[in-house]
Amino acid sequence: MGQRGRKKGTNGEIRRNLLLQIAAEEFSKNGYHETKISTIVQRANVTQPSFYLYFQSKEAIFQELIAIFRDQLVAFVQQSRLETGMEKGTIESEIKKKLTTIFSFFKEQSDLTWIGFYMAKESSEIKNQLACQVKENLRKEQEDGYFRADVDMEMVADSLIGIIERLTETKLLKGVIEPEELANEIVHLLLYGMIS
Repeated sequence: MGQRGRKKGTNGEIRRNLLLQIAAEEFSKNGYHETKISTIVQRANVTQPSFYLYFQSKEAIFQELIAIFRDQLVAFVQQSRLETGMEKGTIESEIKKKLTTIFSFFKEQSDLTWIGFYMAKESSEIKNQLACQVKENLRKEQEDGYFRADVDMEMVADSLIGIIERLTETKLLKGVIEPEELANEIVHLLLYGMIS
């Protein structure tokens, strides 16, 4: 799962990643306060002292999960900016592809997504950071002539994050819709609107 503060050695890395994975499942399913270190170590088949070789506390492992989510999400959004000089006919499919990648991450890492996007007290800050990054991407894409010059990209970015947040919770994480289909719906709505 993560790369932070790893204990050296393959067995140590495997054990640490297993603790992170199990902790993510437990926090996601039971919430922060109901999750117990004793449950995490029991499921990982390690001792409690072993847990403390890798993490100082329950709060420390929770914060690391949030950091992993944030780092991965930031990387995906940075990679989602459209390249300069693209042909106009390829823009829609490229946006769909990049948004599908983000939704696939949310689905594959559903426990991390639930923690970082909804549970953590930092989730609002994460979404604000995400909106700022999306706004920068959109403004650059606007300068490149991909989008109308009269559109307020801050409003578009905030709207897009709201759409992503809500539909991830109500559709994607509940298995109602697949990442590619969700990306297609959102891109179609934003690029073409609702008027028939």
